[in-house]
Amino acid sequence: MTTHSCFNVETRDKVAHIQLKRPDAYNTMTRAFWNELPAIVNKINDEAAARAIVISSTGKHFSAGMDLSVFTDGQGAAGEGGRGETGRVRANLRTDVHRLQKTFSCLDEARMPVLMAVQGGCIGGAVDMSTCADMRYATKDAFFVIQEINLAMTADVGTFPRLCHLLPQGLVRELAYAGRRLSAQKAYELGFVNELFDSQEQMLNHVFELAGEIATKSPLAVHGSKVMINYARDHSIADGLDYIATWQAGMFNPTADMMESFKAKQEKRVPEYADLLPLRKSM
Repeated sequence: MTTHSCFNVETRDKVAHIQLKRPDAYNTMTRAFWNELPAIVNKINDEAAARAIVISSTGKHFSAGMDLSVFTDGQGAAGEGGRGETGRVRANLRTDVHRLQKTFSCLDEARMPVLMAVQGGCIGGAVDMSTCADMRYATKDAFFVIQEINLAMTADVGTFPRLCHLLPQGLVRELAYAGRRLSAQKAYELGFVNELFDSQEQMLNHVFELAGEIATKSPLAVHGSKVMINYARDHSIADGLDYIATWQAGMFNPTADMMESFKAKQEKRVPEYADLLPLRKSM
């Protein structure tokens, strides 16, 4: 297990487990959080170190969102002491927001599926985070809050661009304008959450079982499926059909994985697939 300021990270049987580990602080998102999470996820992705990623948490709440120290520690976009010409300060702030967005976008862009297990409150920035997961699971006492409106802010790290694809727009607007809680039950009924559980233990058992099952599939086929689903979300049907044709022209030869799948069925055994190749980090 690898430890960080905000996370414990462990990989077993090709499933990476990223666990928020600051329960006494309700797993709020300090500056360390925003730096550590993308470094952890990108390392797993670049090294093809796992075939699925599970994100879970500790304590009463999954996460209470952005830690207030991020707003008050004087290390914002303006630089030293908040000094600087207004336009330049604002330009830096825009870059800071993009950096925060990338902290969660790495989950959406990872080559392997991300499964998120939520207990208790999933608040503010944690909602942004949840929208980047491939699948979400929750305990029956869980809830989701677009907390930014209660702090006189507009959510800016990914909630709206993604949540409008995951929930009815009318409900998104209600949550965004009023800052009300979305119960786990309602989130499940609307398909935002895949399944509900009586306890965190039951939830994690299910999530790890599913992640383990995904890890037995061809990682190239899973990667291609994620690419296509995300592309279809962001493009027209015609664009999606054209892109999958191009993808198949490049990736379907047929692959060694397909041959292994056929052979394993004939031999009545579990197929064994090679991992994805690591990504080159520099030229």
